[in-house]
Amino acid sequence: MGAGPGAHSHVGGVRWWNVKHPGAYAGALAAGRSPGAGREVLSEEDRRVERILLELRLREGVPLSLLREEGLAASRRALSDGLLDAGPYEEGRAVLTLRGRLLADAVVRDLVD
Repeated sequence: MGAGPGAHSHVGGVRWWNVKHPGAYAGALAAGRSPGAGREVLSEEDRRVERILLELRLREGVPLSLLREEGLAASRRALSDGLLDAGPYEEGRAVLTLRGRLLADAVVRDLVD
């Protein structure tokens, strides 16, 4: 749950966000209106991609079971390039190495097919 100007929230496949400008946010609240600027319902594929995008950056990484065949092939390349940690990989998780963290956006792009 996000609070404040520009904050984003996500619950149960629905994402919504507040107006960005602090004055507009405060004005909406003062007038008793929602500061919400928009919302969207995420598809299962959107949720899968975002889970990979976000969880890969965590210490625990992301389960390899979330990857499709192209993503699994990319994960094997990332492993051989030293971007993923071999120990967790053998246990079914993609965990970024220090070098992988520096290139996280590129790794994610490859893993999501």
